[in-house]
Amino acid sequence: MSDPLKLSAMTRIRNYFLTGFIVCAPLAITVYIAWSFIGWVDSWVKPYIPARYSPDSYLPFPVPGLGLIVALVLITLIGFLTANIVGRAIVGFGERLLGRTPLVRGIYGSLKQIFQTVFAEKGNMFRQVGMVEYPRKDVWSLVFVAGEKETEIGHKLDKPGDPLIAVFMPCTPNPTTGFLMYVRRSEIVLLDMSIEDAAKLIVSAGLVAPAVKPKVMVDGKPVDVSNPQLAKASQPARSNLTASSRPNR
Repeated sequence: MSDPLKLSAMTRIRNYFLTGFIVCAPLAITVYIAWSFIGWVDSWVKPYIPARYSPDSYLPFPVPGLGLIVALVLITLIGFLTANIVGRAIVGFGERLLGRTPLVRGIYGSLKQIFQTVFAEKGNMFRQVGMVEYPRKDVWSLVFVAGEKETEIGHKLDKPGDPLIAVFMPCTPNPTTGFLMYVRRSEIVLLDMSIEDAAKLIVSAGLVAPAVKPKVMVDGKPVDVSNPQLAKASQPARSNLTASSRPNR
């Protein structure tokens, strides 16, 4: 028979190891990705820095991150110059030149539109998470729902009162790849979870599920009690209801 004390000690050691692994693994992966990105930028920028301005020429060891700092400064400077009339004229001339170049104009136009959509303050990014029946009935897949826009696809397959909506169905565990589908609005079940929570759910293959947000009914409408403003706004109504329900003495 195995010793209970020895078994208990092994269980504690295993639990300590798993706890340490959970703490260290995300930190190590984050540091590795950040360090790799810094090294990648340095490998592109550092060769163009004159030797007399590079600390690597005077120090016995390379300085990591110098290329990244120079790249950030240059990008910010280009943005500053582009904001004035002269900068806009130069950028406009360059875009017209690219627009007349075969093959390149298609790539540049697509990339520019994507970056403007992602980084613009009012970009039409995915803002809702939904579920659609895919790949068969009663099997549901997470999708990111885009806004309703008038497109040629919608006009060709028009159905009054039930338009087609573009949705992106990401793949697990890499949400940057997936399928673009056009689904009827009536066939999309919208969820309350955020885009970030949905991405965590996809990356973890369903292991990291967001908590269900509790709701109460106020005046016949569901109110998210996890939202302090909505919960506070619903307090007077519940107080009045409680007061009116008390018997008169």
